[in-house]
Amino acid sequence: MSSPYESRKLLGEYLLFHFGSAGEILGSLPGPTEAVAFATRLVNELLDPSQLPTDAAALDVGCAVGGSTFELARHAVSVTGIDYSHTFVGAARILAESGSHSYEKVVEGGISDAGIARVPTEIDRSRVVFEHGDATALRADLGIFDVVLAANLLCRLPDPHAFLDRLPSLVRPGGQFLLTTPFTWLDEYTPRRNWIGATPESGRSFAVLKELLDPHFTLQHTVELPFLIREHSRKFQYTVALGSRWIRR
Repeated sequence: MSSPYESRKLLGEYLLFHFGSAGEILGSLPGPTEAVAFATRLVNELLDPSQLPTDAAALDVGCAVGGSTFELARHAVSVTGIDYSHTFVGAARILAESGSHSYEKVVEGGISDAGIARVPTEIDRSRVVFEHGDATALRADLGIFDVVLAANLLCRLPDPHAFLDRLPSLVRPGGQFLLTTPFTWLDEYTPRRNWIGATPESGRSFAVLKELLDPHFTLQHTVELPFLIREHSRKFQYTVALGSRWIRR
């Protein structure tokens, strides 16, 4: 079965999700405007710029179409975005090169409207590079970073433990690991044996996650982060991710 993350429909949804305004997402409908601009908000809510060096390097794993990657470039002089979807990485590279990317958003059925995703002009796009990669098997020479972000990635991995095992070698001592996740464990993405908690025997996911990260990271901050994904003009996914900032010991 082909990945849904390579489809044109999902590309449009994610470009709108990462770069769309409340008006572009909700139109004239009432709705939770506080849940838009998730890619921007998560960086603003979780990153502590005061703890960064002037030459900070950042890594965005599971970057999708790059909204949070570009936002990190406001604070880091180099940012690498990695995603498993070739389609998403291709779109992110176009955004890095030209600053914009056209897409289609479904109105209803076979009717679509044209949209344009734009990187804010004040962001230095030359700081950002994108590459295809597997979060559970990142290349060995990737480097070490002052910030590593994983936004809504953990519960979409076949083996999230493999990613967590690699983290200590990716984050510089004193560096920040930023995580958002709704802990939506589904067998179609993650075999139950690889879930982090979420069973009656193992307990709640965040408590188990803290045990796994505790040998190398200190939990510094948590925040609830709602987000809204538009499927068509009258259907939306409203979800609340748990955001957390961890400091590498």
